[in-house]
Order: sequence, then C-alpha cells, then structure tokens
Amino acid sequence: MANEEVNKFGETAGFIHNYIKEDLKGELNKIHTRFPPEPNGYLHIGHAKSICLNFGLAKLYGGKCNLRFDDTNPAKEDIEFVNSIQEDIKWLGFDWEDRIYYASSYFHKMYEYAVKLIKKGKAFVCDMTAAEMKEARGDLVTPGKESPWRNRTEEENLDLFERMKNGEFPDGAKTLRAKIDMASPNMNMRDPVIYRISHMSHHASGDEWCIYPMYDFAHPVEDAIEGITHSICTLEFEDHRPLYDWVIREIGEFSVIPRQIEFAKLNLTDTIMGKRYLRNLVETGQVDGWDDPRLCTVCGIRRRGYTPSSIRTFCETIGVAKSNSVVDIQQLEYCIREDLKGDTPVVMAVLDPVKVIITNYPEGRSEMLSVTNHPDNEALGERQIPFGREIYIEREDFMEDPPKKYFRLSPDKEVRLKGAYFIKCTGVKKDARGNILEIYATYDPETKGGNCTTRKVKGTIHWVYAPTAEDLDVNLYENLVIRDETSENGYRLNPDSLKTVTAKAEPCLKDAKPMDRFQFMRLGYFIADSKHSKPGKPVFNRIVSLKSSFKP
Repeated sequence: MANEEVNKFGETAGFIHNYIKEDLKGELNKIHTRFPPEPNGYLHIGHAKSICLNFGLAKLYGGKCNLRFDDTNPAKEDIEFVNSIQEDIKWLGFDWEDRIYYASSYFHKMYEYAVKLIKKGKAFVCDMTAAEMKEARGDLVTPGKESPWRNRTEEENLDLFERMKNGEFPDGAKTLRAKIDMASPNMNMRDPVIYRISHMSHHASGDEWCIYPMYDFAHPVEDAIEGITHSICTLEFEDHRPLYDWVIREIGEFSVIPRQIEFAKLNLTDTIMGKRYLRNLVETGQVDGWDDPRLCTVCGIRRRGYTPSSIRTFCETIGVAKSNSVVDIQQLEYCIREDLKGDTPVVMAVLDPVKVIITNYPEGRSEMLSVTNHPDNEALGERQIPFGREIYIEREDFMEDPPKKYFRLSPDKEVRLKGAYFIKCTGVKKDARGNILEIYATYDPETKGGNCTTRKVKGTIHWVYAPTAEDLDVNLYENLVIRDETSENGYRLNPDSLKTVTAKAEPCLKDAKPMDRFQFMRLGYFIADSKHSKPGKPVFNRIVSLKSSFKP
C-alpha cells in the first residue's frame, strides 16, 4: 500500500496504521471498525474527526465500519439525537450500509454475560451507596477497601441480581460490581460498577428494563459481539483499556478479540465542545438551537455554510496524534476558504452602506453592465447589473482625511467601481454631529467597465445601485466564547458573537434559495440561512471572511 494512502489521515496517525498492518500479517484478513456515539446530544466537530478516522480506516484497508448507538443511559438519550446523528454522518459523506446497531439490542445478551460473571465469582451485588463507594475507592497512593458485600454467595448474588432486574429495588439501592482488585494501581479496576438500577423508560426498549449496563461493561461486549477488530477510542479511555480487556477475557465466548487503540481528541481554540455545556446553551435559549451557526455541532457548521469536503480535509490535515493538543480554529477556516474559492459565485453587497451621488451622471437614466461571476472561473459566466446616478458603497471605503497608502475613496481622489467606472469624490454632506450622510462624486464615462488606458488607479471598491438594491439581513459571527481566566471554565460567552446588519445587495440575491453560497466581494463567503430564509427574502450567514493570518 502506497505511503500517501496510508498517510491520508496525517503522518501522526502512523501508530494506528502500524497496529493495523501488524494485525493484518496474522490471521486477521480484514479490519472492522465502528463509530459508537451515545445519543445524548448532537454531534460536534470532534465527533467528525472520529467519524472520518473510523470510516476512513475501514475504507483504506478494505474493511467495514459499523454505526452503533451506545444507548445505555435512558436518562439522557432521545430518538431525536439518534436521527440527527445519522443525518450528520450521511452529510459528511460516509455510509454504514446495513450495519446500524444499538447497545439496547444486546441488553438480553449483556444480562446473560453478567450472570456468567456472577457464576464465575467475578461479580457481586453491592448495597453500598455511590458516596460510600467513592469513599472506599481509595486514591492513587491508598488502596481501596473491599465492600462488605463482596463475598456474598453465588446463590445470593444471582437472586439479588434477578430481583434488581424485576424492579424490586429503588434506584441506587444496589449495583452489580465486577470483582477484580481493590488494590489495583488502576482506579478503573477497583471493583467497578457494571450494572445500576434505573426505573426509566428507554427510547428503544421502553419499560422492559429497569437495570442498565455501565458503558465500561457494555462497550467491550458490543465490540466483541459485532466482530470489531479495532476499537478506536479517544485518549481518555486509555486507562479503561485494562477493564475493556478484562470483560472480554472473563466472558470468554468471542471468536474475535478487539484491539482498543486510543488517539487524542480534537480541541479547537476559542470553541466549546462539551456536550453538557452545549446542551445547557440550547435548553436555556442562549443560542438558536443545536444548529446555531456559532456552535461547533455538525448541524451548526452545516448551517453556517461549511461543506462536507472542507470538514474531511480539515480532519485529514490535522492528523491523528497520541498526545493532546489544541488546533487553531483558523486552520478550519482555511479549509473552507480553499474549498469555496474556486467555484463560488462572486456578487456585490454592502454591509455598512453610505450613499454616493454621481452628480454628472444624467438624472433618470440607468444602464446595465456585464460583470463576471468569478474572476478565475469562466464556466460560471457573466451577469447583468444595473448602474446609475445613486449607488451605495461601504462606509469604510471612504475617508475624509486618509493616511498614506489609503487607496480607497477620499476627497479629490479617484477610485474604480468594480465593473463600472472611475469616480472622484467632490464633496460630502454631514449631519449636525459630523456624520457623513452622502458623498458626492463625478464619473469618467470613458472608463466604462473599470478600464482606462490613459491613467491608473490603485483602489477598486464594490458597490450596488441604490434604486434596485435589496435590503437583506446578514448575520456576522464571531467566536461564541472568549477567554477569561477569571471564570470557572477559563472562558465566557462573547456578547458580540452575533451581529445582524441590513445590507444593500444586488437584485439577484433576492432569489437565493436556502443553502446557496456566494462570495460577497471583498467581504467573505456567505450562505442563505436554511432556517430563517423565506422566498424572496433570504437571510445570509457569513461563513468565513476572505483573509486570515493562518499559514498552512
């Protein structure tokens, strides 16, 4: 296999490739991976990295990847999340074919395996409360203390466990714990809980069960049942690997023994990815739902205007590492710019308009000008735009007292209107506070199309014809959070994360459909919002600005 293929997910993923290639030298013929989300929230871009890795590795080595929902905690899970996760994976471009599984489908089998562990003397029913177990667990230098109920007889444990299943005890009254080693240096091996009582209805199994397996027990069982060869997990599960292996070994009924491999999760600067925090933002109404374009959820960045290919490219370029690090969010923004720059139509819109009156242009007259839809893509063709005596330009494109090397419009200075004419400022009109209300200028009719053989101007600005300009709402986004060392989490919500302005835009933008993308000349890439746009009245979201300090 070519090195460039193996390194598709970054050279830092070499340790995973090495494990897989080592295993393929033995009896293993093909690899089988899985993406196992818990349906307790919407996916975020960190999950996108895991999706790209698990599905990508399977494709790279001619194997398969399952989609499996680890739905073992009915208190936090919902069918809404199940459906959204499937939609997000498909949008990213991956297909689990007919291999969609649920932990809840294995509840009967997991119960049988728990009974088997009891019969082997490897599990017991414990009456300790959560607080008592925490106190008895010990710490990294102090061994834990064994439960008073650790040595119950097999018969007593089987009877109590069945009665737990039958709903005879309230939540928290009893647990089933693995019997391993309370003196283990690995805290996860100190007789961990593998079943707890929860009298809650499950989104898939209804009220059939009132006991549910813990993730550390369910996860290895699910992998082994499905024949997963490589269980690719994030780094926090590294200390859980001995328990993962212990469960599979003690059950001892599986023909395929999965290998758990850990990698560093994705961390982005100035971004929140904790499900609990995201859920709180949604449920308290601080954001516009799970798909708020300021969130790093997959549905949020989709609504923001990111493309599936830009996310896949980002996940490939950042690579897969064994140690935690933080990726600059500008790297993600670079990927979407690169993806959009070649085939996104370029139009003109003015976000902070000020009127310019071209005094020597005939009153009551207008004309149509031909402009290209993309300077580097002839296939996108041309369009006709109106031009006349009154236009709008960006307020920042005019200065009365400009500094040196200011090449936009200023008194007695000339500037090019993109695709139109050269104009020269002759004066301004101000209000009582000194704010500019109108700019007056003259145009040179010999410079039609913005071309002139007798002289050159350095500045080119965008504009729109005032009488036909469309008023469109445009959402401008900044990072949702900003760093704040004085806060508990090291960051706080950015009060300026969303600014909505009314732009003056070309008439063609009125017909934009939801999810249509455009480059607003000199301003950035924008998309018609999928949630709030209406026929003839689209709302635009800024995907990303045109410039960045990031260097690839």
